[in-house]
Amino acid sequence: MAQKKKKRTWLKVTGIILLLLVIGVGVYAYNVYSSLKNTVTTMNEPLEKKQSDKRTEPVAVSNKDPFSVLMLGVDERAGDRGRSDTMIVLTVNPNTNSVKMLSIPRDTRTEIVGHGTVDKINHAYAFGGVQMSVDTVENFLNIPIDYYMKVNMEGFKDIVNAVGGITVQNDLDFSYGGYHFAKGQISLNGDQALAFSRMRHEDPRGDFGRQERQRQIIQAVIKEGASLSSLTNYSNIFNALGKNVKTNLTFDEMVDIQKNYKSVGSNITQEEIKETGTKIGGIYYGLVSDAEKQRLQNELRAQLELK
Repeated sequence: MAQKKKKRTWLKVTGIILLLLVIGVGVYAYNVYSSLKNTVTTMNEPLEKKQSDKRTEPVAVSNKDPFSVLMLGVDERAGDRGRSDTMIVLTVNPNTNSVKMLSIPRDTRTEIVGHGTVDKINHAYAFGGVQMSVDTVENFLNIPIDYYMKVNMEGFKDIVNAVGGITVQNDLDFSYGGYHFAKGQISLNGDQALAFSRMRHEDPRGDFGRQERQRQIIQAVIKEGASLSSLTNYSNIFNALGKNVKTNLTFDEMVDIQKNYKSVGSNITQEEIKETGTKIGGIYYGLVSDAEKQRLQNELRAQLELK
C-alpha cells in the first residue's frame, strides 16, 4: 500500500509540474502573441491607394496568392525625409515555393510617377514618400506592389543587436566606418552590420556589391529572428521593429503569411538589373535598356502569375 501511495504521490507531483510548465508556456506564448500584435499595430501605415491598378483583383494571402513586397531602406534625419538608398522587390510564389529578390540600384534612371520628371529612382521617396516610391517601382517593373516595408537604416542596427548579432559570408576584404571586414564567414553586431551594408565606393562592383551585402544582412536577420534562441529576447526584438519599421501589412495578413508561405524562405533567388552607367548634365545615372526592362518585367510577372 505504501509503495502504491508513493507512486500516486510522484504521479501527482509530476502532473503538477507538467501542468505548471504548460501554463507557463501558455502565458509566455500569450505574451509573445500580444506583444507582436501591439508591435504590428505600431508599425502599420496603410498606403494612400488601397489597391494597385496593376491588379484586377485584390491580393489575398489567406488564399495563398502570389504577392510582392517593396522593401525601402531609408536614412531618415531630423527635419529631412531622406532618400530610399535601398530598394528591394520581393516576389513570393507559394505554388513554386520560391522568392525572387531584386535589388534596384539607387541611381537607376526612370520616370518618377506623380512628379512629372525623369530622375534617379531613389528620389521618388524624397519627392513623395512611400506612395510615390511604390507608384514609380510599379511603373518601372510593370507589376503590382502589394505591400511595402520601410526600414530606418540608422535604427536597423538596433534590430541586428536585438536578434543577438548576425553571421554573413563576406567575399571582399575591406575597411569602412572604422571597422575591418575580412574575407570569409564573419559575425557582425548592429554598428558593424550598418557599416558593412553601406560601403560601395571601395567595391569594384559599386552599388551591385553593396546590394549583395544588404541582401545578405536581411536574410541573416530573418534567420536569426526565426531561431528559438530569439524567443527569449522577443521584447527587445519587437521594440526595435516597432521603432524602425513601417508597413501596410496587417497583423492578420502576417499570420496568414506565416501559415501559408512558411517554406518559401528556403528558396530565395537573388536577381540583378543590368545597367549602363553614364553622366547626363554632369550627374551619374544607371540606364536600363528596353530589352533588359522587358526581361525583368516578364520574369517578375511570371513569378506573380500575372497574364
